[in-house]
Amino acid sequence: MNLLKTLVSISGMTMLSRITGLARDVLISTQFGANGMTDAFNTAFRIPNLLRRLFAEGAFSQAFVPILAEYKTRSGEERTRELVDHVATLLTWALVVTCLLGVLGAPVITYFAAKGFMSRPDDYHATIVMTRIMFPYIGFMSMVALAGGILNTWREFKVPAFTPVLYNLCSIAASLWLAPRMEQPIYALAIAVFVGGLLQLSIQIPALAKIGMLPRIGFGMRAAWQDEGVRRILRNMAPAILAVSASQISILINTRLASEMVAGSTSWLASADRLMEFPTAMLGVALGTILLPGLSKANSAGDTKEYSDLLDWGLRLTFLLAMPAAVALAIIPEALTATLFHHGKFDAHAVHMTSNALVSYGIGLLGLIVVKILAPGFYAQQNVRTPVKIAVSVLITTQLLNLIFVPMFAHAGLALSVGLGACMNATLLYTGLRKRGIYKPRPGWFLFLLKLIAALMLLAATASYISDQIPWLELKSMPVLRLGLMVMLMVASAGIYFAALGLMGFRPKDFRKTTRA
Repeated sequence: MNLLKTLVSISGMTMLSRITGLARDVLISTQFGANGMTDAFNTAFRIPNLLRRLFAEGAFSQAFVPILAEYKTRSGEERTRELVDHVATLLTWALVVTCLLGVLGAPVITYFAAKGFMSRPDDYHATIVMTRIMFPYIGFMSMVALAGGILNTWREFKVPAFTPVLYNLCSIAASLWLAPRMEQPIYALAIAVFVGGLLQLSIQIPALAKIGMLPRIGFGMRAAWQDEGVRRILRNMAPAILAVSASQISILINTRLASEMVAGSTSWLASADRLMEFPTAMLGVALGTILLPGLSKANSAGDTKEYSDLLDWGLRLTFLLAMPAAVALAIIPEALTATLFHHGKFDAHAVHMTSNALVSYGIGLLGLIVVKILAPGFYAQQNVRTPVKIAVSVLITTQLLNLIFVPMFAHAGLALSVGLGACMNATLLYTGLRKRGIYKPRPGWFLFLLKLIAALMLLAATASYISDQIPWLELKSMPVLRLGLMVMLMVASAGIYFAALGLMGFRPKDFRKTTRA
């Protein structure tokens, strides 16, 4: 399998997801603005979405995929199917209970997640209502994570990468069609989350049936619980919640802190988060998705060289593509924010405040992406102890950083703490892999980074010069022209960057990587 080709394919699907996601967010910002009600929606959505990242895409996937790959390699199809059935059975009924508790306990959850809203009764009540509507989303998405883990282990990456598009389309439809027909328009977005999650799960079913791995969910909880493979997954999953999701726990704490700031703070952070997640998902998530099954297979086969080479390949691509994205977020944050969100009720003040948060996130962008490359290096070996120790230290450090940066930069200080915490996480993960001899960098890294820095300086100069010539905020009434200018700026900057790399000897073939399916 050509991993570079697979990465391009997954990134293409992810780009479609992010484009529709940006269209969704632009529409939401235009229709609803940045105010108390959008704060309520973003807070209510962040609660189940955070749990999804913690348990479904984070801890569960990292614990499940390595063991599934081991069974597929060593135990045969029948035993692998049995493991999948037992995991699906246990997960399904656990999720039913969790979602019921979440719906019934929405007032308690809202109190702890957004106590600051109590001084704004309408926003507080809306948060409770939308939490109830959206809480089943964690159930749908946890099952999507199960399906995605199975499909990725069988090297079927496209369907899982495409599924987020369905939620984005639901949200767009809700904003345009359902919201104007509701007494409280913001509730339409919550309904879209519920429907979108259901559709994302539904589209996985034919793909699972095609490979013959559609789970058979039953009532045999005892048999599922006694399965040694299931118990191993659960043992790895519990500590992995902290190890994979340190930044997500910080975000939950930050949500509460933001709820106690001026109205709009949560929405400014959410808008910056959306822009920051564009490169994170297109590169970090896509690479992590590809690497984990490959690393797990190499570990099961005892191929230490292939294991190290996969990590090296992932890191080189990350630096090549993530560093220019980080530079762009730092150099042209207002241009990016204005182009995408400065419409309707999203005013110039909101652009400025979102830009501040975006710069802060950009400082930690490389760390946020590198974590997604290095964490699988431990989890593919079913090593959870080391990442747990790192995660706890990062979590504590992030909150200590909040004590310093929040008084100085308000909501942007929250973003800066998360970014710096991610950089610390990445550094410690890298050091751990090197000390254990798991990862041995291939020759040429110093020259590689030197060339990147030279190309990045040209990119930064180009982007800064072009951006300074354009009155981004004054073009609010001409959004098509502003979008065209942004495309021109990005094409020119990327052209300079890749042309400089080409002159210094970089070739696409240097980043090709193949592995056996």
